[in-house]
Amino acid sequence: MRRGACLALAGLVLAAGCGLTSGSPMADDVRPGSVGAGEPLRGAHLTVTSKEFTEQLILGAIMGIAFQAAGADVLDRTGIQGSIGSREAVRNGTADAQYEYTGTAWITYLGNSEPIPDPQKQWAAVRSADLKNGLTWLPPARLNNTYALAMNQANFRKYGTKTLSQVAALAAKDPGAVTLCVESEFANRADGLPGLEKAYGMRIPAGNVTQMDTGIIYTQVAKGKCTYGEVFTTDGRIRSMNLAVTTDDRKFFPNYNASPVINTKVLEKWPAIASVIEPVTKRLDNSVAQTLNAKVDVEGQDPHQVALDWMKQQGFVK
Repeated sequence: MRRGACLALAGLVLAAGCGLTSGSPMADDVRPGSVGAGEPLRGAHLTVTSKEFTEQLILGAIMGIAFQAAGADVLDRTGIQGSIGSREAVRNGTADAQYEYTGTAWITYLGNSEPIPDPQKQWAAVRSADLKNGLTWLPPARLNNTYALAMNQANFRKYGTKTLSQVAALAAKDPGAVTLCVESEFANRADGLPGLEKAYGMRIPAGNVTQMDTGIIYTQVAKGKCTYGEVFTTDGRIRSMNLAVTTDDRKFFPNYNASPVINTKVLEKWPAIASVIEPVTKRLDNSVAQTLNAKVDVEGQDPHQVALDWMKQQGFVK
C-alpha cells in the first residue's frame, strides 16, 4: 500500500521484511545541465532510498541522477517495502536522502490525527517537528499524491458529480447510484472512507462498497463496474483511462506533497544538496507525475530510464 507501514518494530525495520538491501551504484553517464554546475557534490558518497511503488522509484532515480550530475557517487537503495523502512534508513544514516510525502509524515510518523489544510503550512509543520529526528525537509513540490474518487466518462455524463459534496448529495438522493471500489486499507482508515463519510455527511451502505487491489480499481471504474473508485491523484492510469476525478471541496484528504528529506548531518556536510535538488523539485507537479507514472504502469517502461529521459528532456542533466 502506498501509505502503509511495515508491521515490524522500528528497531527491527532494517533487518526484517521492510529491510534495506545492499543496493548498487548508480552509473548514469550524466553531466551537469541546469543543475550540478561546478559539480558541488564532487567527493560526496550519497545513498538514495525510496519506497517500492512506481512514483517513488521514479522520484528516487530523479534524485540520484541529479546528485550524480553534481559530482556525487550515488548508491541506489530505492524500492524499500513499506513506508517506515526508507524513512528509518535516512533517519539513522543508513541512507542519506529520499522524497517523502508531507501527509504521510504528519499523520503516520508523527502521530497527528488532523491534517493541516494549507499545503505550505503542512510542510512547515512537518519540517519543524522532524528536525528533532535528525531529518531536514527541503521545499516541497506541487506534486500532491493524495486520495480522490474517480469515475468513467459515461458515469460522469450520467451523474455530473464534479465534487465530493455532489457525490454525498447523490448518495442521499439515490443510494443505489453510489457504488465504490476501494482498497481494504482505505475502507478502514480514518483518513479514508470512514472519515470521508463523516466529513461529507455521506452514508454508503456496506453492500455498495467492494474492496480490491489498487490496480483492479482503475479497470473496474473504467468498465463502469462501480460508479466511483478510490484513486491516487498522480496515478498515470487516470489519464490513460480518461477518468473524471472529483474535487475534494471540503479539503478532507490530507496534502501529500513530495519533498526531499535529507539526513541533517549529511546536509550540514554537503549543503549544496539543497541547491542541486531544488529546481528539480519545483518542476514536479501532478501532471508530470501522471505522465511519468503512466510510462511505467501503462507502457511498461523501466522507472530509472523514465527518470533519466525526463531529466535530460528538461535540461537538468546532459
